[in-house]
Amino acid sequence: MAKPSVYVLDPYHEDAIALLKSTEWIDLILPNDPRKADWRQHADGIILRSETQLKADDFHRAKKLRVVVKQGVGVDNIDLIAAKEAGVAVHNTPALNSESVAEFSLALALSLSRRVAEVDRRWRKGEKIVRSQTLGLSLFRKTVGVVGMGNIGKIAAKKWIGACEADIIGYDPVAPADVWDQADIPHSRAETLDELITKSDVITLHVPLLESTRGLIKARELGMMKDRAILINAARGGIVDEKALLDALKEGRIWGAVLDAMEIEPPTLDTCYDFLELDNVIISPHIGASTIENQSNSGLAVVKTLLAVLEGKSDVP
Repeated sequence: MAKPSVYVLDPYHEDAIALLKSTEWIDLILPNDPRKADWRQHADGIILRSETQLKADDFHRAKKLRVVVKQGVGVDNIDLIAAKEAGVAVHNTPALNSESVAEFSLALALSLSRRVAEVDRRWRKGEKIVRSQTLGLSLFRKTVGVVGMGNIGKIAAKKWIGACEADIIGYDPVAPADVWDQADIPHSRAETLDELITKSDVITLHVPLLESTRGLIKARELGMMKDRAILINAARGGIVDEKALLDALKEGRIWGAVLDAMEIEPPTLDTCYDFLELDNVIISPHIGASTIENQSNSGLAVVKTLLAVLEGKSDVP
């Protein structure tokens, strides 16, 4: 009997690759293998990340494909309708990125509020830094609005409380009223996004990109924010109207924004040029989940899920 073919379409942590290599009952094709281009003809299972797009045509052509596993939470790079029609199982690792993404979103906000990146850039250029003219913004005991009360939002709320003694406001149109009760997170629940925006000093977005969340933060919402508000998007590009945000930042209508997710990824100097002209914005190339520990743990979880599906196990991780 032929071994099932497993294709790794994007780079994975060495621990995940080692586990695949040690699995003798599969035929493994790695990203640097010329055979990778033929995955649609031969793959029984594939693992990927956000770099690879799986469209309807891919599923129509992949006659043997049984399972796709993506590292991370979002699966907006996969045509789920086409996958379902083709009978292909799609899995992700929804909880494993939460800690590292929440940590990074806090780090970004503090870097912006205390002007860390700005001062570092100016210092490296040889500018003289006048402390009295380089005042930061303290986030101690400020109000943090968490949009999206799932795994990442929950951990982010805990970190803001622990690090800054923040007052937390949560908003989620679908989460149950008691979603954070067992997590023991002191917070108030906003009934509307408008309520959260008008009360928050920091607004941190932790929702998936859906039709209902696309353009969630537009010119109207930006206009409702406090003039010293900080906006964090470490979720998905498209949730924030980037043109409206650029206008708000240029005009100084909010303190600033930190973006680890943008509409065009990976961001380039050309696509982000107007943002990079400003000191009140920090942009990073969607690396919230990129820690050594998380990449190992998530990669291993992806491989274990893939192998379980191919083996026909009912208790898929």
